[in-house]
Amino acid sequence: MRTARFTTEPFSCPSCVRKIEGVLEHTPGVTDARVLFNSNKVRVSFDPDSVTPGELAEVVTSLGYPVLTTKVA
Repeated sequence: MRTARFTTEPFSCPSCVRKIEGVLEHTPGVTDARVLFNSNKVRVSFDPDSVTPGELAEVVTSLGYPVLTTKVA
């Protein structure tokens, strides 16, 4: 299991946070997704054999929040 941390452009509303978490949690290979509204951060736990950090960043970006930075641990 790995963890990706993304910084995005600012979120526009709390309901957007729930949408992003929901879509990420339904992405194959993702075990957990958390969005921090006030700091524009997304943390995703994932199986690197199933999905890449780049693919996860594309999911977030496709929801209208371009990823600005990525860190993987």
